[in-house]
Amino acid sequence: MLGPAIDHLTTPRLLLEPLTVEHAEEMVSVLDDPRLHAHIGGEPLTLEELRARYRHLVAGPAPFHQEAWLNWIVRRRRDHRPVGTVQATITPGPRAAVAWVVGMPYQGFGFATEAARAVIGWLRAHHITDVHACIHPDNAPSKAVARKLGLRPTRERAGDEVVWRPPPPGDPDRAG
Repeated sequence: MLGPAIDHLTTPRLLLEPLTVEHAEEMVSVLDDPRLHAHIGGEPLTLEELRARYRHLVAGPAPFHQEAWLNWIVRRRRDHRPVGTVQATITPGPRAAVAWVVGMPYQGFGFATEAARAVIGWLRAHHITDVHACIHPDNAPSKAVARKLGLRPTRERAGDEVVWRPPPPGDPDRAG
């Protein structure tokens, strides 16, 4: 199982830094729009709540859970401004669930797709090819990102979310 040590990732427009508790100060304003929580539940966290959440994420799960939590803050390269987060939860198989959150002012520019694509590439380089995303059926922006990543909805459910996976080999929708 992969441990909590993860790499910095770079894309043409983005820098992905492994998440630290200190990122909470600059991320609290990126994540403070209630619309971000419409399909994931909850409401914007205060600075102290976000610090506590990041402390929990950085510490990782208990060893008996047999999973690893990998979390990155996503920054624009041109000005180092944080725009969101991307994460992968790795479980035995190995397989990974990927997720992304991009602040409202930064949506519609392809940042979520670019960041998630970088993480999926990193996972594949680490021999994790079974990758999926769980998306609420009403979350149109995340469904659009998943489609751009080559994922398709399945009949599988994770709570109230639909599991999205790459099409099976031989499927005409499968990208080369």
